Amino acid sequence: MSDQESHHERELGGQLLASVSRSFYLTLKALPKELREPLSLAYLLARTADTIADTAAVSADLRLNCLKHYHELIQQPNEQHQRMLSQLIASDFVNNQADEAERRLMERFEDGLAWLRNMQGSSLSAIQKVLERIIYGQTLDIQRFPSDGALRCLQSAEELDEYTWLVAGCVGEFWTEMCALEKPTSLDASVSVVQMKSWGASLGKGLQLINILRDIGEDLRDGRCYLPGHEAATVRTNPRILQPTWNQWLATCRDHLRCGLHYVQHVADGKLRYATALPLLLGAKTLTRMQAASWEELQKGIKISRIDVAMILAEAAIACRTPEGVGKLFKRLNS
Repeated sequence: MSDQESHHERELGGQLLASVSRSFYLTLKALPKELREPLSLAYLLARTADTIADTAAVSADLRLNCLKHYHELIQQPNEQHQRMLSQLIASDFVNNQADEAERRLMERFEDGLAWLRNMQGSSLSAIQKVLERIIYGQTLDIQRFPSDGALRCLQSAEELDEYTWLVAGCVGEFWTEMCALEKPTSLDASVSVVQMKSWGASLGKGLQLINILRDIGEDLRDGRCYLPGHEAATVRTNPRILQPTWNQWLATCRDHLRCGLHYVQHVADGKLRYATALPLLLGAKTLTRMQAASWEELQKGIKISRIDVAMILAEAAIACRTPEGVGKLFKRLNS
């Protein structure tokens, strides 16, 4: 690693990454060193795109335009386009961030691209590919939910499944690809990379479904209904009509997390197994907490406490020594 690469990882992959990634930083920090930089960079670039997409104070057309140029810059450097996008972000996005961490992320926009320029070969291609999919998912999200005050609903299960794959499922595939590229002995040789990618995609989709199910009340207030098959006018007057659909997708989410358990149990490297297990185990605990909540409690949002997080981290450090240990802890948290 060059001094310049070390500088980027130190400056962006430390405090800034920790402030915007929240609990996922625990996963990134626990990664083997071979994987920490490319996965941290990909996450930071994806969070930048996510902040652009989620800045509701900026018009949908401008957000879409900025995402388009951001995608182009990730795929191919262009100094003129970068200066133009940097000016737009400075003038329209920086001061519209209520969260101080996301404000700093917008201020460091060009630094993230500079870090990307130090990547090369298969790692660079993999990062570019996963970001193309994520940004496409974010673009679809703005087009479907333009933040104009009107409530809109996804129309089909296929739309929701596509969305969860684009913004999270493809990340599970990318994660697996990076493991195979940078640390091939970290994966169980008895299972194909294709199978691991499939399980990884399910894990990613399950984690995104947790976000959707957990944030149902907030999303409805923001004009977004990700649970498909309902008329917006009916949902607006009677949100409880969503509860059976919510329960159905909760069951789908459990299925995805079970595939995620298969994934974690076939990670051969102990440190990587621990890093990969953390979001799965935290997700299982959140899912159990949501299932026990009333519909009224769900509207306010469900989160697990810092004490719960600390306990899971401690238990996982021991459980992740063996695939069987992870399975036992997952079963307990998931029931």
